[in-house]
Amino acid sequence: MNKLNFAFFGTPDVASKTLEILSLSGYIPSVIITSPDARSGRGMHMHGSPVSIWAEEHDIPILKPEKIKADFIEEFKNLGVDLSIVVAYGKILPEALIQTPSLGTINIHYSLLPLYRGASPLEQALLNGDSVTGVTIQQMAFKLDSGDIITKEEIQININDTKEALREKLITLGGETLVKVLPDIIKKKINPEPQDESKASHCAKHKKEDGEIDPQGDAQLNYNKYRAFFGWPGVFFFKNNKRIKITSARYENFSFIIERVIPEGKKEISYEDFLKSNTSM
Repeated sequence: MNKLNFAFFGTPDVASKTLEILSLSGYIPSVIITSPDARSGRGMHMHGSPVSIWAEEHDIPILKPEKIKADFIEEFKNLGVDLSIVVAYGKILPEALIQTPSLGTINIHYSLLPLYRGASPLEQALLNGDSVTGVTIQQMAFKLDSGDIITKEEIQININDTKEALREKLITLGGETLVKVLPDIIKKKINPEPQDESKASHCAKHKKEDGEIDPQGDAQLNYNKYRAFFGWPGVFFFKNNKRIKITSARYENFSFIIERVIPEGKKEISYEDFLKSNTSM
């Protein structure tokens, strides 16, 4: 096991999968900080986050603060960790917390910063039809995703990559890149570079209504949206004031070809059968 006294901040599965990559390389956090348990599922029962579940399975101390306030910062200072690693934690960290560890606080961001700062870098890369994306290991700063860059790694985006497929590739790349750079961080052999603010771009958190498309609209833009919103929020269109969700589609011969849909209140059917039942379309 690598001897590094570090804290890990994270909440969803992207973070728990990163923890798994770290642990397989011998990096085990001293403490894990995640979001409080929340109600979810059909019965609305209380459930821990994926990171919380991982911590329990590996018998690692967990903290679940509702808010990052002075009392938590003081508690955190008393832990005496050397480094904080943040992956999709979901809360803004105050400057005092960021600066507490002797080696600072670092973050994996799933874009090539300063491109696509914000909550949806994967989706934005796909929406824009990018052929290349990557991960950035950055020193955290209080201003969103603006910290100095420790290292970056690129990856090609396949024309058929959906958000889910691309996310899995980036989780692996991010975890492996972090493992590769940690020895230099520990030895203080890194030379972080400031981001070029003139090249910074931003991406916002998406809403369910962002998935609406016009099936007769621009084919490439429709396909990019399908890839970007695959899973959630999904893409859909309206017919006779009914929402029609697209569950399967492809891009072929410069055309956006819808394969399967779920008409509102009904079961999934082929798009061909849907068209037959809506001949006025």
